[in-house]
Amino acid sequence: LSLIDKHRVELLGVSVMPGPQMAAGMEVCREIRKLRPHVPIVWGGYFPSIYPEATLNAKYIDFAVRGQGEDTLLELLEALRGERTFESILGLSYKDQFGFHRNNAERPMKGPDTFPWSPFHRLPVEKYLRPSFFGKRTAVHHASIGCPFNCSFCGVHAAYGRTEKFESPARTEAILRHLVDRYGADSVQFYDMNFFLSEEQARELMDRIAPLKLRWWCEARVDIMSRYSDETMQAIRRAGCTMIFFGAESGSDWALKEMQKGITTEQTLIMARRTREAGIIPEFSFVVGNPKDPERDTRETLAFIRKIKRINPDSEIIIQHYTPTPQRGSMYGDVDDKISFPTSPGEWAEKKWMDFTLRIDTRAPWMKDKTKRLIDNFEIVVASRWPTVQDIRAPRWGRYLLQTLSAWRYTFRIYTAPHELVLAQRFIDLRKPKRESL
Repeated sequence: LSLIDKHRVELLGVSVMPGPQMAAGMEVCREIRKLRPHVPIVWGGYFPSIYPEATLNAKYIDFAVRGQGEDTLLELLEALRGERTFESILGLSYKDQFGFHRNNAERPMKGPDTFPWSPFHRLPVEKYLRPSFFGKRTAVHHASIGCPFNCSFCGVHAAYGRTEKFESPARTEAILRHLVDRYGADSVQFYDMNFFLSEEQARELMDRIAPLKLRWWCEARVDIMSRYSDETMQAIRRAGCTMIFFGAESGSDWALKEMQKGITTEQTLIMARRTREAGIIPEFSFVVGNPKDPERDTRETLAFIRKIKRINPDSEIIIQHYTPTPQRGSMYGDVDDKISFPTSPGEWAEKKWMDFTLRIDTRAPWMKDKTKRLIDNFEIVVASRWPTVQDIRAPRWGRYLLQTLSAWRYTFRIYTAPHELVLAQRFIDLRKPKRESL
């Protein structure tokens, strides 16, 4: 409040994702509206991009920025100053003078090179460099914006319109070099939806960042990387790549088609082998419980995970229940009529939907309790048999205990009631591998 009063703030902007961030943003905005009602409030980020109507249903939110927001926000400031109309701003949703919701046309996405660097000099960067499996001072970076693919369970394409634009390899190198030289970063996590697309661009970037001696993590697709040459895979490893996250999603090719994922199970197995040969740890994430036939999808996916582990025991396995995200089109599995989603931020912040968003309570009408228990129990056994290498806090004895307790269950496929593993995990406080949302 003191900052608002001191600097004559023209608007309050909040970036919002579903989950705890939204609940915290909602609480702050309610108070600001109550105590400083003259300050316009705008939400941006994934939540208003996917749910603009629900966003504007909140009385304390005046505007929603959909998709890429840099230019939209600047133009909104111009409109608030009377220099242009709200109707002229692409990517803006707002309430008109009569309270009706208006959704302007989408804003074409620009590439990162059209914008300046992040203003590192205005931020306490040192506070954001945290210890991780990859290093003592791990930074984060986005080398691209968006995603060109159309996975029907994902909310990213709803926000960015199936487009991904990369910054130049020279710019990525320059930013990383700045983080190393100025702030002492020794590792980095790339939060791009797809860090690798063009093999030629990948080779150039690897050649540029290899001298920085960084250890790093990224996300990629098995269909793209399975086509890369052995030389490119080795170049990626030499450049410091330690771990790659792959959305394998299912062990059923029919389910992958339902998801419009565009990959095959064979490509996932290829990358399990090729990452082992290259000395890179793969993370394979699965969305289990296809609504068309959740029992079959579960059965085939759990068997497929065991096959991956035979090929590459170092593979990190991430298992998630299918929790649908409302799309502008149709959700996969024909579940549109099976779930009634909230219509305002306040409803999304209720415990029921917060637990659903965070996958704490993933009950869905198409999933039998027996199948859900099987998925959960299998995950507990696998996580105990192979504790994630990313948990830098877990003691060696704790890892050994979990591996010993779970070995017989995994060997004999006995997943029912793993009470001893649940108790051991609570005692050891085992960290789960990286999780994704949206």
